[in-house]
Amino acid sequence: MKLMQHAQYLAYNPGVSPKQGGLPGLDVLKNVMGSINLFGIIAAVGALVISAVVWAWGHHSGGHQAEQNGKKGTAIAAGCALLLGAANGIVAFFSAMGTQVH
Repeated sequence: MKLMQHAQYLAYNPGVSPKQGGLPGLDVLKNVMGSINLFGIIAAVGALVISAVVWAWGHHSGGHQAEQNGKKGTAIAAGCALLLGAANGIVAFFSAMGTQVH
């Protein structure tokens, strides 16, 4: 019966939490993720510029579909930049919320 109680306790509280420095190469992984995030932000800037040019070209040439696609691309690129810039905060927020679940 004691083994059953111990198994139930582990099922509810396994005692696992994030730990800094637990694995080798953690600093390298952080640098890689930071570089990928920077690459994504630079790509979002490029997409924003291209979409704004398409939007302006569509507006001035009377191409309504190009204008709408430019608007859509501008909004998507801006949203991607927002998410990429806020990635650490978003993950930290939901990680903190996850620690409140029991």
